[in-house]
Amino acid sequence: MNYHRLGQLGLALFALGFGLLTIASGGHVLFGDDEARRAAGNYVPFVLWFNFLAGFAYVSAGYATLRSRPWAAKLALGIAVATALVFAGLGIHIAMGGSFEVRTIVAMTFRTVIWCAIYLALSRSLTQTRELVQ
Repeated sequence: MNYHRLGQLGLALFALGFGLLTIASGGHVLFGDDEARRAAGNYVPFVLWFNFLAGFAYVSAGYATLRSRPWAAKLALGIAVATALVFAGLGIHIAMGGSFEVRTIVAMTFRTVIWCAIYLALSRSLTQTRELVQ
C-alpha cells in the first residue's frame, strides 16, 4: 500500500467516524427528549439541523474517499463551503442578539477548518493516486 492510499484511508475513516458521531449527537438533540435539549443549552436550530444533515454528507465523503472516487474532493469542498456559509449565518444570528453557546462557535470553527483541510488533502491525494495509476 502506498503512502497516498494510506493517507486516503485515514481521511476516509476520519470522515466516516466524524459523520456517524455528528448524526448521533445531532439526532439525540433533535429527536431526543426534553432532557437532551436542555443539556444542549442555547443551541441554534438551523445550525443543529445543518450539522445533523451534514453528517450524512460526511459519511458519503468518507465512503467516496474509501472507493477513491474523484468526486470525493468536490463533496468535501461543498461541505466546507456550506459549513462556512452556515457559520456566517450563525454570526449574523449572534450579531442580531440571538442566543447561542460558545461551544457552537468552537464546533463550527473546527468543522470549517477540518473540511477545508480534508478538501485540500483529498484534492492532492486523489490527483497523485490518479497519476500513479496512469
